[in-house]
Amino acid sequence: MKQFFKFVLATVVGIILTSVIMMILTFAIIGGIISSAEKTVVVDANSILTIQFKQPITERTPNDPLAELGLFGLGKNKVIGLDDILANIKKAKTDDNIKGIFLNQSYLESGQATTEEIRNALIDFKKSKKFIVAYAEVYTQSFYYLASVADKVYLNPNGYFDLSGFNSEVTFFKGTLDKLGIEAQVIKVGTYKSAVEPFILTEMSAANKLQVSSYLNSMYNHFLAGISKTRGVNRDSLYSYADKLKIQYPQDALKYKLVDGLKYKDEVLNDLKKRTETDLDDDLNSVSITDYIHSSGKNATDDNDEVEGSSSERIAIIYANGEIISGEGDNETIGSEKISKALRKVRLDKKVKAVVLRVNSPGGSSLASDVIWREVALTKKAKPVIVSMGDVAASGGYYISAAADSIFAQPNTITGSIGIFAVLPNMQKFFNDKLGLTFDNVKTGSYADLGDASRPLTPAERGILQNQVNRGYSIFTKVVADGRKKTQAYVDSIGQGRVWTGEQALKIGLVDRLGNIDDAVKSAAKMAKLKSYKLVSYPEQESMWGELGSGMSAKIKESMLKSELGDKYTYYQQVKSLESIMRVPQARLPFNVVIK
Repeated sequence: MKQFFKFVLATVVGIILTSVIMMILTFAIIGGIISSAEKTVVVDANSILTIQFKQPITERTPNDPLAELGLFGLGKNKVIGLDDILANIKKAKTDDNIKGIFLNQSYLESGQATTEEIRNALIDFKKSKKFIVAYAEVYTQSFYYLASVADKVYLNPNGYFDLSGFNSEVTFFKGTLDKLGIEAQVIKVGTYKSAVEPFILTEMSAANKLQVSSYLNSMYNHFLAGISKTRGVNRDSLYSYADKLKIQYPQDALKYKLVDGLKYKDEVLNDLKKRTETDLDDDLNSVSITDYIHSSGKNATDDNDEVEGSSSERIAIIYANGEIISGEGDNETIGSEKISKALRKVRLDKKVKAVVLRVNSPGGSSLASDVIWREVALTKKAKPVIVSMGDVAASGGYYISAAADSIFAQPNTITGSIGIFAVLPNMQKFFNDKLGLTFDNVKTGSYADLGDASRPLTPAERGILQNQVNRGYSIFTKVVADGRKKTQAYVDSIGQGRVWTGEQALKIGLVDRLGNIDDAVKSAAKMAKLKSYKLVSYPEQESMWGELGSGMSAKIKESMLKSELGDKYTYYQQVKSLESIMRVPQARLPFNVVIK
């Protein structure tokens, strides 16, 4: 009996202690949210803005309460979106307390067009006559492209400088599928529609190599031209340095005038102190870009921020980022329902006079793409719609862009890929030979089991699916032809799944202008005849309370995966998307293309 009471007492004490701990944790979270919401960073005089990206750059800064509160060690490396990066470089340009920018990076995890946007913002910053200094222990090609705009570029004396050219790599799964006894049954339209190749080939087809070579060289030429202009080094010389791998040691980078000096970080910091007239014995006044977001002053991406003057008239920026899927989606996918709701909302809002659709997507479900396209087309009838393309706006990403009044892309945006495909797995050998499973069925219709993974498609079934894919391609090319005011035959000639850069797309009429999101906003204002307007962003991100209340465990898992995997997180996402690819017709880019 005594043991029983001990057990009961221990249980009660345990429950009380657990409740107290949970209560303390709850109050800590609430307090953290309140302090985070009220956080204002004071920028001292003679400060420098330190730009260092420790996570992949997203389109928008996510509303991540775990990172804001620093829970589970996730606050150390906060994700910052391109929207806030551009807005705060712009803010620093006119901030009297900011004397210059310090780029302190090595590995830059961002797409080509994203890097271009930031680079252009830094070039604009220099118009203020403020300095930019760059330093790295390792200069990757992507970060050097960004850093090459700096007034001074420094490299660690024992560091590494990469200038070797671009490489595009595709991962192929056919060998793995063969070992498992799984056949990918492909139905497609488009000579260049290479998204299916990883499932049916072990290397690139000749057509795919042709298109990859074309767009890769276009991007590389733009890369070399940009560095040539800002560093004053001949473009052909740069090509030769890379082709012959002449930059093998830090001294080589200095010799060929790609850097201005070989210095350790303490020496660079002393240089910054001199530039800000700070005593060498004193600490340098520095503010990180993640903290600078919270400094006083207007932020161009705030929903209620006045862009020009005082006005109730608005331009809505709708962010369409990620794979296109049916349903609501999330912050990393384009859910057809969520984006459609956003488009309907701004279409019916009389205060919104124009819309900028920011597209950064390799495509996805052709049906979901069509649903979004319809809403874009309806919105265009009510008010101007301008598309701003990010790193990639291809296949389904181009589909949803086609109805816009005008399309802006960066020279190194990946776009086009007008084509449709479907992949259905035949897992008969896997089930029979590997698992020892067999199946039998009774059906009331000849095609009731169409697409059953336990057997291969019959010729008749394959014909039905091919007709459906052909119809999807015909609809796709008509959507583009109508939107771009071209003939369907012409669209087919530049379609067939072929991928183009923004620079190439301009020449063939798939985009209207080369420019960034700010250019797209200005164009929207001009079309709407606005002299004064505010920017509002959609879809609206959940508040901290909403984020904490919805799927907390899933968010913790996602945040920890991102923190742990870094740039490899994209591979995890690709594996997750396999299921959707195997179910419905797709309008999307190759499964995994990496440009290094």
